[in-house]
Amino acid sequence: MLLKIILGLERSNAGVLAGDVSDIVLLDVTPLSIGLKNDLEMDKFIPRNSTLPTSKSMVYTTGCDGQTSIRFYVLQGEREFARDNKCLGSFLLDGIPPAPRGVPNIDVKIDIDANGILSATATDRATGNKQEITITGATTLPKDEAERFAKDDKEKREAIDTKNQKEKQLEIFGEKIPGEMKEKIEAKLQELKDKIGSGSTQEIKDSVAALNQEVMQIGLFMYNQPGAGAAGPSPPGGEGSSSEDSSSSKGGDDVIDPDLTDSK
Repeated sequence: MLLKIILGLERSNAGVLAGDVSDIVLLDVTPLSIGLKNDLEMDKFIPRNSTLPTSKSMVYTTGCDGQTSIRFYVLQGEREFARDNKCLGSFLLDGIPPAPRGVPNIDVKIDIDANGILSATATDRATGNKQEITITGATTLPKDEAERFAKDDKEKREAIDTKNQKEKQLEIFGEKIPGEMKEKIEAKLQELKDKIGSGSTQEIKDSVAALNQEVMQIGLFMYNQPGAGAAGPSPPGGEGSSSEDSSSSKGGDDVIDPDLTDSK
């Protein structure tokens, strides 16, 4: 799990390798990030290009009441979502005392020694039960490919945020719109979910655009209802405006912009 890099000027590389330069050292680093699967995402323990040896710990807990075991999947890669990274191996910690979700504390530690051998250990604080896995094989990833993956993941994350936002809007306004309109929006939401799971970046973008277009129909419908002011306000100086309206507006209650400064 090693990638050789030289700390120093690139023009000194040949001298280091030939033995002519002695004040620059070769260090081993992780070629790709190492972490654990946490639901759909990857918890990165050791970032890419970390100097070896290295280690990091995190505390995990159970996700449901009475859970007595947890399977940990060790991942390698730069992708945000667990399924898109390489699984190096898995191990099971069992014998966890039954308890409400979130109560157990499981210490998980990932170590990579100077030889690039990875060890992942999980220990239950209450019982001292311990399980571990040792991994010696790994892969490398070209820089341009890693950057492309990072861009794809960013766009996928934005699509998920859009989906969550539109689901919330449908939850709020769903009872105020026709059933047919609601069904169309739900269909576009499902389509976006499917594309996020298996579609290309362009297909995800197209689904986001289609969903946004469908959701906008909510506002168009609601503002076209009687008494909703569908025509909108008259422009200044246009039909419906008058000096009396202007003066009453100036003399009425002041409109105060909200203070957006974060409170300390």
